[in-house]
Amino acid sequence: MLQKIQQHFERNFSFIKEKRFLLAISGGIDSMVLLSVCKKLQLEIGVAHCNFQLRADESNADAYFVEEKANELQVPFFLQSFDTESYANKKKLSIQIAARKLRYDWFHELLIQENYDFIVTAHHLDDQVETFLINLSRGTGLEGLVGIPAQNGKIIRPFLGISRIEIESYAKENQIIWREDASNASDKYVRNKVRHKIVPVLKELNPSFLTGFQNTITHLQQVAQLVNESSKIAFEKVAMIEGNTIKFDCEKILKYTNYKAYLYQWLKEYGFTAWDDIYDLIHAQAGKKIFSSTYLLLKDRNYVLLTPVNKVETEEVYYIKEITQNLKFPLNITLCQTDNILKPSNNSIFVDQNKLSFPLEIRKKKEGDYFFPSGMQGKKKLSKYFKDEKYSLLDKEKQWLLISNNEIVWIIGKRADQRFLAHSKTKEIVKIELK
Repeated sequence: MLQKIQQHFERNFSFIKEKRFLLAISGGIDSMVLLSVCKKLQLEIGVAHCNFQLRADESNADAYFVEEKANELQVPFFLQSFDTESYANKKKLSIQIAARKLRYDWFHELLIQENYDFIVTAHHLDDQVETFLINLSRGTGLEGLVGIPAQNGKIIRPFLGISRIEIESYAKENQIIWREDASNASDKYVRNKVRHKIVPVLKELNPSFLTGFQNTITHLQQVAQLVNESSKIAFEKVAMIEGNTIKFDCEKILKYTNYKAYLYQWLKEYGFTAWDDIYDLIHAQAGKKIFSSTYLLLKDRNYVLLTPVNKVETEEVYYIKEITQNLKFPLNITLCQTDNILKPSNNSIFVDQNKLSFPLEIRKKKEGDYFFPSGMQGKKKLSKYFKDEKYSLLDKEKQWLLISNNEIVWIIGKRADQRFLAHSKTKEIVKIELK
């Protein structure tokens, strides 16, 4: 067993001899075997234990047990207690998800504070099986079937090729003491139901089930790598990145027979859930929008645009109450009186103070907006100006306007209204500048 684990370490983590490892130790059999093995391999380790305070005195006894073992082995010990139930209620999470987030957030903090290189957990082959079956039952995509990764950033899991039976055998042979979590015997949690009721049947149907499963996971991981590589190649052919916006060319996307799968790969990290609507967006009319909590997908002519959504900009109107007030949000706008009129630019205009009616407004476009463009005769609809200037739908959504008494003073950063501009005979001049 020790030799098998050591070979697994050296094959997958050849760099281990020069690194420092923070072991996540619960006190259960798998984590205590992990501690024993890492100590025998003479790795530089520390022990981190979380007390989730979910089992009263038992939780405290677990913490005491792990601390005693760490002291016995003369390795650094770190303990953190959490009010897990309160955190779960506050964040509206299940107890399991809340505990996971608290645990890993703290581990990563310790990693930095104590100068460790990696977090090591005791997840094993049976955990892989349970995770696979749970994800399968929930209708997961490929990423939910490839299993727990052996390495995920700063987290490594050297036991993923080791079964629970092998871990138990090693513990008995080496007289390792551990603590049983009473909740593991209960079928209250989904994982325990899978462990106690489904996995035994699969092992009964096929005594070599774990070996076959491990082969399947390996094949799925290889397929996932192919999907990722193909997705990246296709992305480079159909997408353009402009600032913080990604433009997808619909005509090029539709050349792929399975374009829906590509769209999913490209957009799954942005929080979208309405996948049927996203797939239909390729064929939708211009102006169609789909939101996630942080991103917007917008159909614009023959493109689908992906851009971040600034939640703070949900307010429709911002006010400038007087000349001495400088606005910081949504734009950095300054106003000051001046005696000189310089040539207007995209970032500054000079207006007649007597033609301004305070408070001024900063807002987005409205139906029916018009203005008198500087340098031109007569008025022009804002929609016509946008069209002539070849604004995309996204550009229109982002454009801010400076308004005085319901009239456009400035298409901010673009074009001023002729009626408000100061001239040589203007007595009170105000410089309005976009910083």
